[in-house]
Amino acid sequence: MQKVRLKWVKNRGLDHLIERTTSIRASCLLLDHLSRLPGSSPVPARSLARLQKPLGLTVPVLRFLRRHPTLFSEQPHPRFPTLPSFSLTSASHTLLARLADASAHDAHLRLARLLLLTRSRSLPLASVLPLRFDLGLPFNFAAAFPASHPGVFAVANNRISLRSASGLPEDIAVSSLQRRHAAAIDSATYRALSRPPSSSSAPLAFPMRFPRGYGGMKKVKAWMDEFHRLPYISPYDDASGVDPESDIYEKRNIGLLHELLGLTVHKMVRRNAIRLLREELGLPHRFTRLFTRYPGVFYLSLKCKTTTVVLREGYERGKLVEHHPLAAVRDKVHYVMRTGVLYRGKGLSKLVLDEDGTEEEGALNEEEFEGEGMDEDADVECFGMEIVDDDGPVGDVDDEGDSDG
Repeated sequence: MQKVRLKWVKNRGLDHLIERTTSIRASCLLLDHLSRLPGSSPVPARSLARLQKPLGLTVPVLRFLRRHPTLFSEQPHPRFPTLPSFSLTSASHTLLARLADASAHDAHLRLARLLLLTRSRSLPLASVLPLRFDLGLPFNFAAAFPASHPGVFAVANNRISLRSASGLPEDIAVSSLQRRHAAAIDSATYRALSRPPSSSSAPLAFPMRFPRGYGGMKKVKAWMDEFHRLPYISPYDDASGVDPESDIYEKRNIGLLHELLGLTVHKMVRRNAIRLLREELGLPHRFTRLFTRYPGVFYLSLKCKTTTVVLREGYERGKLVEHHPLAAVRDKVHYVMRTGVLYRGKGLSKLVLDEDGTEEEGALNEEEFEGEGMDEDADVECFGMEIVDDDGPVGDVDDEGDSDG
């Protein structure tokens, strides 16, 4: 299969969503961290400074805490009054309870599917922890899941493994593409069922959302039709008998990354987190090239001083297509954050933390993110531009040598 090399095209809408999700991620992890600290005294900001890189912040932790007074209340330290210290607000405790309830929705199923994607059905806990926010896992998942599902999960030697899938839904090892294919057959018309399998609109074809200017190119269409004609191997099936250098194995890798990103709440994940899973997932050493070769499926961004991969089909005009209950609560976290930025010390009096809060949150979102919905139209054609990373263009990044945050 002859591949077409496509240059990177910036998408302002998706870049903005990455910045927004990064801020929500830092707030949720800080809320969780502060809630688990012993004692009721305010926490000195200097003790949290070391968390800047793990949180993915591009600003000091102290500045971030002060920027969001509706979540983090600055108070004088009991012994050192000049030392900046922080505690959680009443709104934070309310949000923490809602986040805990929402994360219990299907977090164990997401982790089970992740383990099923691996060769040994197990992963080091150190490889799963960076994905805790993305998968919506509780902090104590390593102890809670084996206790609540003893026949499914087991933890030993700092590894979490899948004992058996007998206690899980029957479609636990069915990919999202296969589920969409089954749903399309159930609701398809005769005309849809009569489409040739070589068509890019066939049910099992990967949804493609090319940057503006690419989708209409004849060579791109011919390449994608040839790509879709290749056999589809489910990421949950054993692919050890397939040549790793073949086009079929590359399509298998695309399907695996598509499924991995589909498991996340926000349909995006940092490349460093994928790198920790690379060997267990059977991905090539320089797997970043898979994202740059298929810009209709993935979007690669260097926002927030790191490399993030977004599943393009996961968003429609700036909104999640598959809106998870946990994503709704995290939207409420962002609403509380923005209220503090806009009203500062008076922010807590402006909050409306009802069960849905859609009216109040929507009013803020429309005012601030007027251009956020430009998922496709916001593509800026930068055909003469290449992403430069530590070792060169993004398409030629040595994945093991890069050390972004």
